[in-house]
Amino acid sequence: MVLLSRIAAWSGSALVAILFLGQLVAYQAGYRLGRTQTRRDEAPGEGVGVLLGGLLALLSFVLALTLSFANDQFYERRKGTLAEANSISTAWLRAKAVRRPQGEAIMEMLEEYTRLRREFVAAPDQSPSLKAIATRTNALQSAMWTDVSELMRAEPSPASTALMAALNAVFDSTTNERFAYDLRLSTRILWLLLALTLLGAGGLGYQLGLRGPNAPLLAGLLFLAWSLVIVDTLDLGSGRLGGIRTSVAPYDWSLEGFQPMGRQNVSPTVGGPGR
Repeated sequence: MVLLSRIAAWSGSALVAILFLGQLVAYQAGYRLGRTQTRRDEAPGEGVGVLLGGLLALLSFVLALTLSFANDQFYERRKGTLAEANSISTAWLRAKAVRRPQGEAIMEMLEEYTRLRREFVAAPDQSPSLKAIATRTNALQSAMWTDVSELMRAEPSPASTALMAALNAVFDSTTNERFAYDLRLSTRILWLLLALTLLGAGGLGYQLGLRGPNAPLLAGLLFLAWSLVIVDTLDLGSGRLGGIRTSVAPYDWSLEGFQPMGRQNVSPTVGGPGR
């Protein structure tokens, strides 16, 4: 499965082609086996269609199950990105309300923290920068917690208490997001899906071989559809492969909100105060 992941990271089209060719080979092997069986027996077994129907039904079930798992994982990553960006913005605003040196230091560190989290989400699979991002993220968390702890000892006010709670929410959101990106589709389920796909292609060819006429064009269209769905499922379930990626827009919006109001180009709304 590592090999498939590397191929998918290099080119999704190449993975589609490999899966398509594998099914086509299995189909042709099954068809020739069916033709050979027909020459030996006068009447082909009627139970082949029933068995093939059960195999294809099982393939459809596993494919739908895998797609559901992949969609859930994509949703968790997307939800985690938005939650983390919102928690960082909340902590930044509460640090600004403190109006002490520790608050200003935390504001600056949160801005760098946001850029790091953006890089984490946008990093490709097996990127060497992921380890450095994790190390710097942990260092910033320790530094911010040290500052807020000093602030609580020096001035235990409602504002500092709220800031501590907000930073704790930021750290929890980061842990959730890292876990969502480390969670992958089950290797066993993916191997089962690939095996059932090849068996289904071979079984389809065998049944057509028993009945006589070959339908390579229609079979090829079916195999192409199966290949595209499998690759899209792998793409959807992997946070750093392919083109289905989690958007980094929430982090960009947070960084824009950190800029002083004087630097922002805000157009007045119709009927608003700028009218």
